[in-house]
Amino acid sequence: MKNRSSYGQLMPYIRSEIATISLALICTIGFTVFWPILATLAGKMAGYIGEGNVGAIAQLAGVTAIVFLIRGGVQYGQDALMAKAALKIALELRKVVYRHLQSLSLKYFETAKTGDLSYRLTEDIDRIGEVINKIFHQFIPSVLQLIVVLGYMFYLNWQLTLAALIIAPLMAVLIGTFGEQLLKLSKKSQAKISNLSALISEVFNGIRLIQAFSAEEYELKRFLVEAEENRRAKYQTEKIKALQFVVVGFLEAMSIVFLFFLGGWQISQDNLTGAEFISYIAAVALLIDPISLTTSNFNEFKQGEASVERIFELLEIEPEIRDKIGAIELESSTGKVEYCQVNFQYDKEKTVLKNINLKVEPGETIALVGLSGAGKTTLVNLLPRFYNVSEGQILIDGVNIADVTIKSLRNQIAIVPQETVLFSGTIADNITLGKEGISLTEIEAAAKIANAHQFISKLSQNYYTYIGERGVNLSGGQRQRIAIARAVLLNPKILILDEATSALDSESELLVQEALERIMKDRTVFVIAHRLGTVRKADRIIVMEGGEIIESGNHQELLAKNGRYARFHAQQFLNN
Repeated sequence: MKNRSSYGQLMPYIRSEIATISLALICTIGFTVFWPILATLAGKMAGYIGEGNVGAIAQLAGVTAIVFLIRGGVQYGQDALMAKAALKIALELRKVVYRHLQSLSLKYFETAKTGDLSYRLTEDIDRIGEVINKIFHQFIPSVLQLIVVLGYMFYLNWQLTLAALIIAPLMAVLIGTFGEQLLKLSKKSQAKISNLSALISEVFNGIRLIQAFSAEEYELKRFLVEAEENRRAKYQTEKIKALQFVVVGFLEAMSIVFLFFLGGWQISQDNLTGAEFISYIAAVALLIDPISLTTSNFNEFKQGEASVERIFELLEIEPEIRDKIGAIELESSTGKVEYCQVNFQYDKEKTVLKNINLKVEPGETIALVGLSGAGKTTLVNLLPRFYNVSEGQILIDGVNIADVTIKSLRNQIAIVPQETVLFSGTIADNITLGKEGISLTEIEAAAKIANAHQFISKLSQNYYTYIGERGVNLSGGQRQRIAIARAVLLNPKILILDEATSALDSESELLVQEALERIMKDRTVFVIAHRLGTVRKADRIIVMEGGEIIESGNHQELLAKNGRYARFHAQQFLNN
């Protein structure tokens, strides 16, 4: 855990921007050099004021203005360059995390909270970017300023400076103690805000159901509980920060009072002139800002450390589904599929599929029927390797799918699910999902096969109509036909239809069914359906129960057996 939370894990990302950071640090050094110069000018100015030398004051004011201009220029270079580097580092980290999350298996996302993942990808990475920026933009310049100004103070009067530094160890201990407390509280606070974010995402995704069941007050209570927990966690953090600033501020103030006392004593002993003491006090004043920044930065670094831990915690999760070493490309297949002694378990305690042996010829349509939980969806989910088989193997054209690249495997398979997922963007974007360089002519051809072209043509911007998140401004049948057009464009040899018409009205079902019959032609098709009327035309019907295949045959053969399928058929016929 200690290594995981280390900022050292960010070094590869920092090194990628080392050229920009180096230029920023050069500007930082230039910026820092001007601090003792300004302190010296302040002392000389005080001396000329005491003498009433207006000409010298005017000349010194001109020099001071030039110094401030040059200092402002290098400060701008430092700030702009570091902001550029920090933002690019945050962008690269976000890309790496996002790509890594996409590589994780469905099993991970079945338990992960999407709100928490969103928070880590946005807020946590933004915080890391801000911390990196402040390390080079504020923390390092402040440390350099402390070193340079303290060196100048030793040059003016080393006895006075040593006396002033007596309190420094105490301040360092206090800052460190407060920092550790802030790290613990920040972890707790970020966990609470992630829970709140996850709850908000869950509620808004299910808002229709919540309103249908008049559960608004119940969800409000849940929200208020999480919001209150988040408030308490953040309040604890802010209280520690407030106490720290009071304690450290008091010590700083007492240090200055102590310096005035010692300074007066040094002047009385002729160890220091009045002008030198003014320069010394100016130098002390120049220390206040970097000390304050160093303290606040240290607090933020401790809070940011929690974000670093949360991000690298994600990156340490190993994808369960990945290409094996030496994986080959699956060339355009004929669509021949074989399940050989396949067993599957989601966990060690429960076997979902048992001894599945199934051979499907190219162009054959296989219907999977059975009660919920029989294993139908699991069986087809193993084909595109959403999960790995626990035992046995699955072959496409005689090649074990575990030996081919995931991308080439999934390019041979298209899925039309029961609940179509559309993304915010245009209709064209949704049809061409994951594909680039597709012409409008090709998109229209796919939509015509899917019975979607007619309704798309009536929309305000046709194929470039923005449909919004999840396609909520389209009907279920329209969304499903877009999903079919998406599958057509992929031109797969293997097609999986998972309850593709179960949630549609009769008119929409007719249009979708027509589209499905077109796309099913000359393809190997797996159809999952509870309504047996949709599977009568299948070449073969597989009846599953308890994760096993218990019957196999066409519609007439299974009715003649008078077994489980015949009973399902009779029940649905009587119910209708």
